[in-house]
Amino acid sequence: MARHFKHHDKAAIIQLLTDIKERPAEFLQDEVLGKIAAIFADVPEERHFQSFDLLETTGQLKVYGGKEIEQAARQQMELAMSLPVTVQGALMPDAHMGYGLPVGGVLATENAVVPYAVGVDIGCRMALTLFDEGESFLKRYSYQLKTAMKEYTHFGMEGGLEFRQEHAVLDRPEFRDTALLKSLHGKAVRQLGSSGSGNHFVEFGLLTLEEDNSLSLPPKQYLALLSHSGSRGLGAAIAQHYTKIAMDTCKLPRSAQQLAWLDMNSEAGQEYWLSMNLAGDYARACHQQIHQHLAKATGLKSLATIENHHNFAWEETLTDTRKVIIHRKGATPAHAGELGIIPGSMTAPAYLVRGKGVEQALYSAAHGAGRAMSRSKAREKMTVSALNKMLANAGVTLMGGSVEENPQAYKDIDQVMNAQHELVSVEGRFMPVIVRMNKE
Repeated sequence: MARHFKHHDKAAIIQLLTDIKERPAEFLQDEVLGKIAAIFADVPEERHFQSFDLLETTGQLKVYGGKEIEQAARQQMELAMSLPVTVQGALMPDAHMGYGLPVGGVLATENAVVPYAVGVDIGCRMALTLFDEGESFLKRYSYQLKTAMKEYTHFGMEGGLEFRQEHAVLDRPEFRDTALLKSLHGKAVRQLGSSGSGNHFVEFGLLTLEEDNSLSLPPKQYLALLSHSGSRGLGAAIAQHYTKIAMDTCKLPRSAQQLAWLDMNSEAGQEYWLSMNLAGDYARACHQQIHQHLAKATGLKSLATIENHHNFAWEETLTDTRKVIIHRKGATPAHAGELGIIPGSMTAPAYLVRGKGVEQALYSAAHGAGRAMSRSKAREKMTVSALNKMLANAGVTLMGGSVEENPQAYKDIDQVMNAQHELVSVEGRFMPVIVRMNKE
């Protein structure tokens, strides 16, 4: 109005605007006033969606460590089993309630991907590097290790390392394939090599390898670096964008709406799959940067690195030849012979494991100890001084961190491991010594 009616008096402009508001349809075709009329016009928006009912008879669900799993997590998993696209499911012994699918839930679907069954932190994963040093190096150079961790790690929702980095993942053509990925490239550059908040960590500690291990290394104690984080703001934005599309196009009863899926044959389904895989590779690149920076800063020589996703979806084939999409939300891939890492807490061991390939578990295992209490409850139950005493008794130095992540907020990792002995075998035991986390 200011541009096209600047020579009209105020009363005339107000009258014109009033007419547009009351009878917008009469002005929609006007080259100038049509834009204003469109704001008031009740133009129906064409939306394409499909409604689905839940199944009364659900598919095969296998639960491990059921005694330690809260009822709310079981109910969430049973709801996921009633989706018409569900083929099979499994619940790991570290399971607890989450958004959509419970954390520790594994879901196989037919030609469909459920964004909330992958999770918001797409590609959240573990990485463990063994070094050609032992306990003596850790004791002698603990100050240098702590300094390197301060300088070459970054935690929190925003920000990143203070120096520019390069990695092949930043040049991936997928970043030009969709408008969303184009808009996220700058953030991916800034956050490369950094970690999120919550239970994400970087730790130096000691790994004791068993005999006849898959790494073909001598069975002894090694200095090791363990990291846990995901795809940062890139993955979160992808998850939010495609969850909304799924919920707009796949209408389910209110109780199950968070489990809306994308058809793998649809454009949105293909876009999500491409974006999810890019986010997974980006998460892997972040771990690579962390481990490379710290090894270089401390002069350590890497002997081997083991890594695995635990918030992701894979296209796999079951023994009956059916192709399915297996979602592992807080679950470790455990195909026969596959190595993975299952962490405990800041004072409890992490385990290097080899999968046994159990199809009833959808070739999966737990992804950690699993929360025994919510973050708010952990704040109520634990004081900073009590946490410091616990850390001192365990011989652990904590840099950052908060009472929300205190060891008592988690289940007993050894009970979790006992509940899944048929799924994995243990090849090594890692004990944290220097732990770096986000300070809430």
